[in-house]
Amino acid sequence: MPFTPTLTGRRAAAAALTAALLVPLAACGDGGAKEDAAGSRPSGSASGAPAAQLTVLAAASLTDVFKTAGAAYEKTHRGTKITFSFAGSQELVAQVAQGSPADALVTADTKSMDKVKADTGTPTVIARNRLVIATGEGNPHKVDELKDLADTGLKVVLAAPEVPAGKYSKKILDAQKITVKPVSQEPNVRAVLSKVELGEADAGLVYKTDAASAADKVDAVEIPDAQNAIAAYPAATLKESANAEAAAAFVAWLSSPEAQKILQDAGFQKP
Repeated sequence: MPFTPTLTGRRAAAAALTAALLVPLAACGDGGAKEDAAGSRPSGSASGAPAAQLTVLAAASLTDVFKTAGAAYEKTHRGTKITFSFAGSQELVAQVAQGSPADALVTADTKSMDKVKADTGTPTVIARNRLVIATGEGNPHKVDELKDLADTGLKVVLAAPEVPAGKYSKKILDAQKITVKPVSQEPNVRAVLSKVELGEADAGLVYKTDAASAADKVDAVEIPDAQNAIAAYPAATLKESANAEAAAAFVAWLSSPEAQKILQDAGFQKP
């Protein structure tokens, strides 16, 4: 019979990988879990949610907006500290499967979340997104539509096929019968954006919100709705969370008017 690692063993093996990806948020004003005059940590927040140190695994395309959202949450949930680990959804799912210690998961597609449904609570879609063609500033190669990406003289970069952005890209290119030979396939959508920003690629398919986050470095060429794909972002608590109540409060907050405004201001669509 093959050996199956215990949960403790799997967590220990995955902890180093998770720690390397963690992106901490500095506490905002009184939002951090500071000690009070008696030397003890606050036990709750104005919202009634318990204080906790939360680790949230989140899709790379949420990097900028979740930093903003996390700071806003900490400000109104005294004693709660959120640390985000951003990566491609497929990497996050692998971490969960390996028993990596975390409290909540947000992916860029429902299929990735479905792969770990035994490890999560019921997911809730918190936002949607769509693809655009990112080009160098000023669109020097005059990329106007999807079929232009088939030009063999154009250096195109795509997310890898196992990445949600890569799956969406393949879906829309196949639907239009467009063959693209990318110069590279990246592990997450932010890596695609970086290649275009640095001039290492002439064009790439990224989410609209990614292109907006680098508007001073790239141009975004819109893709018509009839040729596009809509990305859904489900969020769920992790069953092995050591902070189950606080994790559930954060996931629920992501659907609140305050969180939705932050997401939509960043270019995400309503759930």
